[in-house]
Amino acid sequence: MSTRIRCEVRDESPVTVVRLAGELDLASMRSLHTVLDGCLAAQPDALVVDLEQLAVTDPLALSVFVAAARRAADWPAVPMVLCAPPPDTATGLAESTACRVVPVRRDCAEATALAGTAMAPRLRARLEPVAGACRRARELVTDACGRWNIPELAGPASLVLTELVGNVVRHAGTPMHVTLTLRKPYLRVAVMDGSPADARAATGTDPRAEGGRGLMLVRELTQRWGSAPAGTGKVVWAMLPAN
Repeated sequence: MSTRIRCEVRDESPVTVVRLAGELDLASMRSLHTVLDGCLAAQPDALVVDLEQLAVTDPLALSVFVAAARRAADWPAVPMVLCAPPPDTATGLAESTACRVVPVRRDCAEATALAGTAMAPRLRARLEPVAGACRRARELVTDACGRWNIPELAGPASLVLTELVGNVVRHAGTPMHVTLTLRKPYLRVAVMDGSPADARAATGTDPRAEGGRGLMLVRELTQRWGSAPAGTGKVVWAMLPAN
């Protein structure tokens, strides 16, 4: 990590708080981006970033908060709030795009309260890469759709999650973490595994192509899907309209 910036990460369940100190510029923003990315990969219910001891020496570096918030909005659908900016930092935020993407609050208590109201219901499970994993994934979807009163999504969400889980069983062969999140207007399904290999949908129509056809189905059934590094592996997520 850059010596110009220090990041203290504290799990204050259900909120993860990152306290920053030092100088934020175009060099140290890379270290900060790595820290925020790691926090999001842990899929907290909310993320609060405390700026009280942070000095922004290059306003362009504030884009790190925009990038993290946009990542959080897609996956893992985690509300992110900035808090306690010093006067100069607050001015920089107000003049940047960051304040239009990430809410800013006066102190950590206000930020935590706001993050708490924006938390989305989640259902999590750890699955082994065995034949019964796909059946267990379908049971999770049925349970979630029943709890959240979205029975119309049970069918398509089951198909999507079965493909994602089956992909891990066939190719990654590692234990996986499955998460279903309802943040309207979308139901998000995500599978995190221990393989860093990127997930790619097949291209073209070659019937002899190996792999990727399941992800083509995911692409057709969802509003959006993607794959991103997470820890030592990756996460594959998808969003289904839940109106």
